[in-house]
Amino acid sequence: MENVVLIVHLILALCLIGVVLLQRSEGGGLGMGGGGGGLVSSRGAATALGKLTWAFAIAFIATSITLTIFAARNSADTSVLDRLGVETPSAPATGLPDADGLLPPPSGDAPLAPPPVE
Repeated sequence: MENVVLIVHLILALCLIGVVLLQRSEGGGLGMGGGGGGLVSSRGAATALGKLTWAFAIAFIATSITLTIFAARNSADTSVLDRLGVETPSAPATGLPDADGLLPPPSGDAPLAPPPVE
């Protein structure tokens, strides 16, 4: 079922791109110039391509929400580490006290304190 919705989603995306590219440009960005923009003019969104764009957009959003629900249901109460089979490392036995427990001990030849400022 998830694969069918995903294929429909991809087809809707391609159709939406095609319909938007077929529409006539009215000039100017963000509706500036050209004598009033797409939804502001007297004919508004009454064209067939405008209606088709809205239909594809609504269907695209619906399939997006459906795919999100599927993904949330598949990942409920699991972690990526659980799927990989990796165990969570435990806190080291030595280190400095911290609000959450222990910090790891310093490694290598890193300084324990910052150098003095002159």
